[in-house]
Amino acid sequence: MGSVHAAFETISWRPAEGDAPARITLIDQRKLPEAEIYIDATDWLGAAAAIKDMVIRGAPAIGITAAYGVVLGAMASDASLDGIQAALVPVFDGLAATRPTAVNLFWALDRMRERLRTLCAEGVSRADLIEGLLSEAHAIKAEDIQMCKSMGDRGAALLPEGARVLTHCNAGGLATGGYGTALGVIRSAWQGGKLAAVYADETRPFLQGARLTAWELHKEGIPTTVITDNMAGHLMQRGHIDAVIVGADRIAANGDAANKIGTYAVALMAHAHGLPFYVVAPTSTIDMQTAKGEDIPIERRPDDEVTHMGGRRIVPEGVPVENPAFDVTPARYITALITEDHVVQGPNIEKMKVFA
Repeated sequence: MGSVHAAFETISWRPAEGDAPARITLIDQRKLPEAEIYIDATDWLGAAAAIKDMVIRGAPAIGITAAYGVVLGAMASDASLDGIQAALVPVFDGLAATRPTAVNLFWALDRMRERLRTLCAEGVSRADLIEGLLSEAHAIKAEDIQMCKSMGDRGAALLPEGARVLTHCNAGGLATGGYGTALGVIRSAWQGGKLAAVYADETRPFLQGARLTAWELHKEGIPTTVITDNMAGHLMQRGHIDAVIVGADRIAANGDAANKIGTYAVALMAHAHGLPFYVVAPTSTIDMQTAKGEDIPIERRPDDEVTHMGGRRIVPEGVPVENPAFDVTPARYITALITEDHVVQGPNIEKMKVFA
């Protein structure tokens, strides 16, 4: 059976060594699957650019990257201990402004902000302040991996023997600290001998399924077949899919879940065919301050992600396009919400109070 660990490192911290500064090393997901290239962010602006430009993507992964970005910002600041909280406000604000939908970004920044406040209140030395912030960022990453493994086991237990699952977008090691939410369930099911096949929607327009999910599962020997987004209903109708497993970027207090554009359509098709539709996400993705899905901010990505493919224009000049990055699946279409601590069957306002 396949490995229970992702066969690559999405995000890593590199301390200063020789002439090389401290840096965040990130796998450049824009280059996959053609090339496995890693790039370095040596300051917080580089970390912010990596998030905004989709070098790194996936809700937990951008939160981890932002946390390390705060560390780089603190290392570069020459402010005194008394002034560093104010000096880092532009760092926190700049990182928060990169992408609006994934709540994990803001959750991770809030953790780093609180850690900074505590360290300043303790009157630690500058070296200890940097070390304390770095320790917090490391903890966010390590906790994410453990949470994903717990989610993987909980989700795998819900699948039948010989399960054939469909997943949309990429919610794997590339989108997290290294194991995956939806793909964590797939990894655990594969390790447990329960998984027969994975169908990966290509996930237009950024092709996270075709480029990323297929790449990381194939790298680990997990049987994966790529389908275009408009083939999912046909496969469900023919009885080739037993369950749908997706991740999420923000889950509202009533159980509505925002995920990559196209997820809502897949949920509707699963509902029509009587198939379970599972949303897998850490508690940090749940936003109890957002009452319902329609209140979740939806990022709009650049037009050229739709008008061009591989650098070549595929839409006539002058024709307008829409490019929302996410859509919202109402809770009534979600069979179960799977987190590291809970499996919430048929999520609704009352059942979601477990996360309050």
